[in-house]
Amino acid sequence: MAESRTASVSVQLLLGLLLSLSCTIVLADAAVGENLRLRMEAQADPLAVGVLRGPAGQLVQRFYSERAYQPAWSIENRPSHQVNELRELVAAAFAHGLEPSDYHWETLEKINGRPEAVSTTDLELAATSAYLGLASHFLSGYVDPAQLDKDWQVERKSIDLVAHLEQALATGRIGASLAELLPQHTGYQQLVGQLAALRMQPDWPVVPAGPALEPGSAGDRVVALRARLAAAGLLVDNDLTDATFDSAVAEAVKTFQQRHGLEDDGVVGRKTLQEMNTDRNQRIQQVMVNLERWRWLPNDLGRRHLRVNIAAYQLEAWQDGSRQLDMKVIVGKDYRRTPVFSEQLRYLVLNPRWVVPRRIAVEDKLPLFRKDPTVISAMGFDIFQGWADNQAPVDPATIDWRSLDARSFPYRLVQRPGPKNALGRIKFMLPNRFNVYLHDTPDRHLFERNDRNFSSGCIRVHRPLELAE
Repeated sequence: MAESRTASVSVQLLLGLLLSLSCTIVLADAAVGENLRLRMEAQADPLAVGVLRGPAGQLVQRFYSERAYQPAWSIENRPSHQVNELRELVAAAFAHGLEPSDYHWETLEKINGRPEAVSTTDLELAATSAYLGLASHFLSGYVDPAQLDKDWQVERKSIDLVAHLEQALATGRIGASLAELLPQHTGYQQLVGQLAALRMQPDWPVVPAGPALEPGSAGDRVVALRARLAAAGLLVDNDLTDATFDSAVAEAVKTFQQRHGLEDDGVVGRKTLQEMNTDRNQRIQQVMVNLERWRWLPNDLGRRHLRVNIAAYQLEAWQDGSRQLDMKVIVGKDYRRTPVFSEQLRYLVLNPRWVVPRRIAVEDKLPLFRKDPTVISAMGFDIFQGWADNQAPVDPATIDWRSLDARSFPYRLVQRPGPKNALGRIKFMLPNRFNVYLHDTPDRHLFERNDRNFSSGCIRVHRPLELAE
C-alpha cells in the first residue's frame, strides 16, 4: 500500500509539473502574440512597416488575425526547425531569378546558429512575410503582367496563400509547399539550368566591329570570332592562333544564327555580330525575364495544346508532355501586335469567308480601293451596306470610293472563299475578345522571311493541313 501511495503521489507531482510547464509555454506564446498584435497595429518600427506595406502585407495581417496572433515559427521563444527550411528556400530564390533580400534574407540568416540574435516577434514577421511573398511570386510572378503590357490577357493564377501556409506549417511541408507553386514545365526548368550556367560562365570574347566576316575571311577578327564560337560550345578543338574562316567556322556561325532566330547564311553581318557581342549580363537578364514570364502562364496548359511563340514566329503542338509538331507562323505587325492570351480551340472552318474587321477595312482596303477599284472583284470581295445579316450586296461600281474616309465608311467587306482569300483554306477558331485566330494564307512566300510580323494580329500558320490533321 505504501509503495502504491508513493507512486500515486509521484504521478500527481509529474502531472503537476507538466501542467506547470504547459502553462508557462501558453503564457509565453500569449506574450509573443500580444507583442505581435501591438507591433502590427501600431506599425511603430521599420520591420513592421516594411512587412505590412509590402505586397504580402494584407496576407500577413490576415494570417495572424485568423490564428489570434499566436506564433507560427517559434516554440518557447526559439525558432522552429521550419525556419531553417524556409531560409534555404529564400536563398534558392536566386536560382529562379529572384532576389533573396526581397524576402528578409538578412533577418533569417542572422538566426542561423544564433537564434538569440533576432527577437521572436521579428522572426515571426520576417518569416511569414518571406513565405507569403515568395509563395505569391512563385505562383504568379513578381509583377502583374497586365501593368506592363496591355496586350497580356492571360488570367493570373490565384490560390488562398494564407490557407496554403497554415497547411504547410501543420504538415511540416514548408519547402515542398513552396516548390509546388513554381511552374512544373520543362521549359522553365531548362531556363533555371541556363541561368545557373550563365552565372558560372566567364565573360565571352568580343568580336571587333568591321566588315562582314564570311568563308575566306582572315585576320585578327576571325581569331576573335573563333574564340567567341568556342566559348559558346559551337567550335571544338579551337586553335587560338588560327585566323582562317573555314567550313567549320561557317557551320558554327549557322548554328549560332539558328539559335538566335537569324538568317542562317554562315556570314557574320551586322545582326549576327550584334547578337554575338551581347554581353553575358544582358543574357542573364533575358533569362530572368523569361523565367518571370513562365510564372505568369497557367500551370496546366492542357494535355494537348498549342504554343505560339510570338517573338520567335513559331508554333508548337504538344501532347502528353512531348512536342509533336512545330512550324513557322506569321504574327501581328508592330502597330497591330498579336495579343498574349490563352483560350480553347473549339472548331475548324474549311474554305472560310473573311469578314474584314472595320479597322482593316478603312485603314488597308479603302486606300487600295480608291487607287484601283477593280481589285474588289479581282480579289473576290462583296460589299454590303451595313453589318446586319440581312443587308443586300452593293454594286461596287456605284460607290464613289474617293469620297469616302474612315469616318464616313458605311460598308461591310466580305471576301468569298477561294485561292485569294486572306484566310486561305482553313481557319482554326478559338473564340476570344480580340477576334484573333489561326489560319492559312495565300502569301506563302512570307514564311521564307526571318522576321515574320506581317499580319493584322491573327496568326498565319505555315502547314495548316498538317496542323488540322
